[in-house]
Amino acid sequence: MPSKEPPRRRVPGPARPRNTAGGSGRPRPSARPEARRPRRPAAGKRRGGTPQSIRLGSPRPRLRLISLCLTLVMLAFVIRLLQVQAVDASTYAAKAEKNRYLEYTIAAERGEITDRSGIALATSVDAHDITADPKLFTPEESKAPDAPQQAAALLAPILDKDEAELAKKLSTPDSRYTVLARRQTPQVWKQIKDLKSVFAEKAGEDRANGGPGANVLAGVLQEPTTRRVYPNGDLAAGILGFVNAEGKGGGGLEAQLNKELQGEDGKIRYAQAGGRPVPTAGSEENPAVAGTDVELTIDRDIQWAAQRAIADQVEKSAADRGYVVVQNTKTGEVLAMANAPGYDPNDLAQSNSAALGNAALQDVYEPGSTSKVMSMAAVLEEGAATPATHVTVPNRLHRGDRLFRDDIDHPTWYLTLNGVLAKSSNIGTILATGQLGKTQTEANKVLYSYLRKFGLGSTTGLDYPGESPGILAKPQDWSTSQQYTIPFGQGLSLNAMQAASVYQTIANGGVRVEPSLVRGSKDADGRYTASEAPERTRVVSEKTAKTLAKMLESVVDDEEGTGTKAHIQGYRVAGKTGTANRVDPVRGIYKGYTASFAGFAPADDPQVTVYCAIQNPTKGSYFGGQICGPIYKKVMEFALKTLQTPPSGSDPARLPVSFKPGE
Repeated sequence: MPSKEPPRRRVPGPARPRNTAGGSGRPRPSARPEARRPRRPAAGKRRGGTPQSIRLGSPRPRLRLISLCLTLVMLAFVIRLLQVQAVDASTYAAKAEKNRYLEYTIAAERGEITDRSGIALATSVDAHDITADPKLFTPEESKAPDAPQQAAALLAPILDKDEAELAKKLSTPDSRYTVLARRQTPQVWKQIKDLKSVFAEKAGEDRANGGPGANVLAGVLQEPTTRRVYPNGDLAAGILGFVNAEGKGGGGLEAQLNKELQGEDGKIRYAQAGGRPVPTAGSEENPAVAGTDVELTIDRDIQWAAQRAIADQVEKSAADRGYVVVQNTKTGEVLAMANAPGYDPNDLAQSNSAALGNAALQDVYEPGSTSKVMSMAAVLEEGAATPATHVTVPNRLHRGDRLFRDDIDHPTWYLTLNGVLAKSSNIGTILATGQLGKTQTEANKVLYSYLRKFGLGSTTGLDYPGESPGILAKPQDWSTSQQYTIPFGQGLSLNAMQAASVYQTIANGGVRVEPSLVRGSKDADGRYTASEAPERTRVVSEKTAKTLAKMLESVVDDEEGTGTKAHIQGYRVAGKTGTANRVDPVRGIYKGYTASFAGFAPADDPQVTVYCAIQNPTKGSYFGGQICGPIYKKVMEFALKTLQTPPSGSDPARLPVSFKPGE
């Protein structure tokens, strides 16, 4: 049988004092004094020497405090995370992109400029922009405390740059890109690359030996680009202009056609580490579009002949400068436009700043007697006279407030109108143009209208940078002396291209064709586009033009003419000399002379117009027929042969130059 569990012993609780004062349950005060409470045993000890357990304080307040602190910390992290990932996400993403990715421009290849036969006058060759990542020159990255200064000392002689300037660029704070030098030759980059290899090898050896492995050239980089080159040196520099350090046209056609020539740059973007591309990270590239090739009307060989002829004469005459313009009489195309002195666009640093530009279009001056052809055109067109009209030319002529004379003293001349032009008489021209109106005021207005038709007082239509329209006052503003000097080419100003255009108009049967320099262009896809046809304007009748051509032959062919040095064997030549008082551009007073010669050939079927002018010749002769006539002959002969122009098939008209009194 199962044993019975013994009954639990009831342990009596502490005895309560009995309530002696009724049933209130409260002890009744005793008369005896309360016994002294025994001393409490020492901690950890029970009465009788047994150990007593320590009662700990409640942990809950401490846990609450720790939880609160952790909550605040976590809240701070959450707020910062929200700020980074939400509020400032784009900013930090941009910083990350900037540090990880590099982007640079792919320069478009600049279009070529060629002559009319496709011969390159301006082209582009491979080059390098030398760049750097300044971050890689910090002490932390380069392992050298003075990396910018060391690198600058190494690069300065190679790049021909100031050492302090390079050091400043390499020390640019918070930058990942700077350009040290633009458009350097492949040889320059090879020299830098070889130097980088040497330093990289030394850095590797240093690291292998426990050193820091400093490499002060690790951050030097390059970007492929192109550099403008002019294969013929100074040939046609005045027309072509030049390209500046930024790769944009700085003058001439390079500036005028810069938008077409420069093309469209591309861009490439790649991930990098330590300045080197990361192949697995991918890259983005927008390819560059090459510029348009431009074909000029210029003939390289004729340009060379004109440039050499004018340069030789300017040097021989110790002149300030000179110009030659060669133009196709029928199309208006400019075959040559030469200036002396010139400059080499390949080496602008060594060029004379006064020679930069295109003086044939930018210089304005009083033309002198070459301008008389316009006065004669007006007289013939208005029917005021004929080539055979008699003109009695005294030694002096009083008009207004002045006494006029010819370039030489002479007895009274008895000339025809043709003779007035052949002998280049100022007095005879004044007398002839005086017949254009019943009064001098009316005559002035008529002459002015013809000068404007010939293109004076306005630009030529080439739209060339810096081209001057010349100076031609309105007739009501002509001074007393200008009324009589303008007919023979003093008191008005033009440029060399305008002067050539006057003779092209006469040679072309009285029709002015706007001169042109650009024949056509070829885009990046190889499509050729011809230039728009130039504007054509009837100035005088064909009859007047042909009559003037015959009169101009007398200047060259007749022994009494002033242009006999321009005679060309086998060709009929029409031309006119000019010797003008020159206004000094610095002092603004008349000082020295402008010598010139203009004409066309063959006179019976004009193909080529040539104009030459020399400013302030100080050695030898200063007459246009003497120093510019020979230049005209050299250039015209060369042009006729180059263009394979057949000789004239008939003899000159030989109009009378003078008459006998009483006839």
